[in-house]
Amino acid sequence: MPPVREGPRVNDEISISPIRLVDQDGEMIGVVPTQEGLERAFDAGLDLVEVSPSADPPVCKILDYGKFKYDAQKRANEARKKQKTFDVKEIKMRPGIDAHDYDFKMRNIVKFLGEGDKVKVTMRFRGREMAHQEIGMKVLMRVRDQLEEIGKVEQLPKLEGRQMTMVMAPR
Repeated sequence: MPPVREGPRVNDEISISPIRLVDQDGEMIGVVPTQEGLERAFDAGLDLVEVSPSADPPVCKILDYGKFKYDAQKRANEARKKQKTFDVKEIKMRPGIDAHDYDFKMRNIVKFLGEGDKVKVTMRFRGREMAHQEIGMKVLMRVRDQLEEIGKVEQLPKLEGRQMTMVMAPR
């Protein structure tokens, strides 16, 4: 079995007749037999490309297929460049976090939110700390309150096993 081709059908691959033909200058020629379209493309030194196969009859255009593919690839790359991807940065804390450590982690959270990334704040509990989850919840609520202006809580704190997580997104 031959490999499946991607993209529009070109030249001899167009088996449907008649077709609606558009010449290399973009002018509508009209409904013609496929063979006439192929001859016109050959005379112009270009390819006959099926640009709208679902139309009735299918629309074919006389153009340089290599340039057509190159331009399509350029447009796809440009669209991919303009996409904004969200990274999720994780900050880990413990319930008995010291003031300096807390401030340091808060500066990182502010930086991440400023760059447009989401932040997952994870509160880890070890040993006896599991009995005092309210302390961890207070720390997470303090984080939320301090970041009220620059970030919003996307996922409220929830306990998963031995850790409590909260996700924040930039405003």
